[in-house]
Amino acid sequence: MTNSNSQKKKLIEGRPALIVIDIQAGAFIPQDIRAIPHMPNYTERLAKSRLAIDKAREHGIPVIFIQEVHRPNLVDFGRELDGSESVHCIEGNPNTEIAVEITGFREDDYLIKKRRYSAFFGTDFEILLKGLKVDTLLLCGGLTDVCVHYTFVDGHQSDYFCRVIEDCVAGSGTEAHDSALNAMEYLQSGARRTLQETLDAFDEYK
Repeated sequence: MTNSNSQKKKLIEGRPALIVIDIQAGAFIPQDIRAIPHMPNYTERLAKSRLAIDKAREHGIPVIFIQEVHRPNLVDFGRELDGSESVHCIEGNPNTEIAVEITGFREDDYLIKKRRYSAFFGTDFEILLKGLKVDTLLLCGGLTDVCVHYTFVDGHQSDYFCRVIEDCVAGSGTEAHDSALNAMEYLQSGARRTLQETLDAFDEYK
């Protein structure tokens, strides 16, 4: 039986913010061995986020950048290295910085640094969202199956309307990427949105 309350909501409910998750320089630098696996077309998919970023800026919609970063002595990795990922996103490494040329990141942009997967976990992200009076989170970036998914789940559990721009996210693998998108759609009907739908909604936002 389908939940009668699960009809597709508007793409933007109330006040939106674009959340740009972990689009960092290292993803765009060729490497023989990566600390984190990437699906095919990973960088191309993330680079499309620039269209959403520029459109959000055009309409005064807040853009919030999320950056994963870990201390050089590895003290804050916790259980993160127990799975498929090896050491990554070390503080002070140029590869850890936001990919400025790809995203158009500015020095005065909102930036949340996180030690774990979710942008909500152990950060002041929600304080910022409350200050901006945000209702809808529009997510892009990576990984679809890790940091995007877990940020979506925490946003959902915090009663935000959550959307994922499916053209502008990429996962550790194609199957994991697709499964994560389906899992997010399960939590909120209409969560999966295309880049074009998002750009159109930004143009209509007032």
